[in-house]
Amino acid sequence: MSAWSAAATAVAVISAVPVCADPAGRGDETAEATRQVDRLFAEADRAVDAYNGSVERVATLEAELDRRREQVDRTEREVDEKRRTLGAAAAAHYRAGGLSPSLSLLLSDSPDAYLDRAASYERMSDRRSGELRELLSAQRDLTQRRDEADARLDELTEERAELARRKEAAEERLAEARERLDELTERERREDRRAARDAERAERADAGGAAGSGSGAEGQAAPEPPAPVAASGRAGVALAAAQGALGRPYGWGQAGPDAFDCSGLVQWAYAKAGVSLPRTSQAQAGAGRRVPLDQAQPGDIVVYRADASHVGLYAGDGQVVHAPYTGASVRYDPVGMMPVSSVVRP
Repeated sequence: MSAWSAAATAVAVISAVPVCADPAGRGDETAEATRQVDRLFAEADRAVDAYNGSVERVATLEAELDRRREQVDRTEREVDEKRRTLGAAAAAHYRAGGLSPSLSLLLSDSPDAYLDRAASYERMSDRRSGELRELLSAQRDLTQRRDEADARLDELTEERAELARRKEAAEERLAEARERLDELTERERREDRRAARDAERAERADAGGAAGSGSGAEGQAAPEPPAPVAASGRAGVALAAAQGALGRPYGWGQAGPDAFDCSGLVQWAYAKAGVSLPRTSQAQAGAGRRVPLDQAQPGDIVVYRADASHVGLYAGDGQVVHAPYTGASVRYDPVGMMPVSSVVRP
């Protein structure tokens, strides 16, 4: 967790536009560094999404394991009850069944009464045989249910281990991204200072010349909120919910209400509209009808990168509301802040 928090401060200087852009015309070394940062944060997004997928599978397996354990308990009670019933019948038969049928007939006061008792015994034997078959079947069912529960427990144990590995991988990606970003921002600060000195010299040499100015990421202005747009129905409710979360912090693996990652915000917002969406951004990319970007409407899901590793909600006026990265808060950004792979309308 500390690695994610530590990356936050450095990450906050990233521009809202794609970091691989080099509008100031900086050198090839700086341009390559920005591409590395962009790539590393894209990898971190994918790692967080993989973590979210594992969390979802762990929750599903835990629920299934609970159901199977309940089935095992219920079947055990049924088996125990059948054993008690058959055990009592066997004990009674042992106590009353010491005489052979022919001797019982000889000693019987009434042959008719004996025949009646014999017929009842046969019926009872048939019933006990059926109960015995039910017991054996219940025992086989119990064994199977225990095996299935054990298999789900093994699967759950493996998935929890995978969850830990994915968390570690995501933290490593962010730590590496922070290191590269620190290098990048320090290089940009040096270049900004050099550009300022060059501009000052140029201004002294030519009083009529235009003074240059730095354009590093630290000078980036916060995105302006979009102009009010009309949004109705489920999409309108979802967008309003996301806008109500503006300023709440990014939290990896979280889906509100106090913190969000990118797919967590989208899932939470649409849940407010009564729409159940998958947890991961990749799954959300297939959770509706695709529309062209130029036909996007407020509330549509904007999916970024070819691997669908980031999502936001279209807010109108060429902007999205999204949870950007650790250290940032839910905010507006231009819809073209990174490559758009699709727009989905749930």
